[in-house]
Amino acid sequence: MTTYNLPVEYDNICSQEKKMVREQYVKEQSNLCWYCGEDLFADPPDRITEKSIFWNQFPPGFLNSPIHLQHDHNTGLTEGAVHGYCNAVLWQYDGR
Repeated sequence: MTTYNLPVEYDNICSQEKKMVREQYVKEQSNLCWYCGEDLFADPPDRITEKSIFWNQFPPGFLNSPIHLQHDHNTGLTEGAVHGYCNAVLWQYDGR
């Protein structure tokens, strides 16, 4: 497996590289979500899922992948692996 020098510029890597970067973050984060700190292979905690999300602002299939690669939209740099729902919360509530 290729190892990346994290963070990387999200827009400068292809989808296959994004997958590998996400997998590297999962491993380096010990399977914990960068945002909520809970197990990435379990559902996000209630404190996250109780937040209302306006799903019409997200692309179809947004939650098809349960683990997302979070990146800062201002710098373009990756930040870590997050639950899909946490990614929606970050975008809607924090503008990230």
